[in-house]
Amino acid sequence: MAKKSMIAKNNQRKVIVERYAVKRLELKKALVDPAGTDESREAARKGLQKLPRNASPVRLRNRDAVDGRPRGHLSKFGISRVRFRDMAHRGELPGITKSSW
Repeated sequence: MAKKSMIAKNNQRKVIVERYAVKRLELKKALVDPAGTDESREAARKGLQKLPRNASPVRLRNRDAVDGRPRGHLSKFGISRVRFRDMAHRGELPGITKSSW
């Protein structure tokens, strides 16, 4: 189980990323726009710098949906490898069978 404060911090970052996603996308488009002037690119760069750090999706951490474990995350299932293994052994994941060859 991860610290509850770290889980809460990551959840707060998710909210901030969602809040600024559209504005961030518009500024990014203005940066790479070939028809844009140097002044518009500079304004877009300054606008991006004024956004909060936590508005960047890179700062999010993939965590286990159940207990918040930060490492060994399986994106397809949203859980950690340890929890995946336990759930698969108990038959709680439909369609998942232990491999043998």
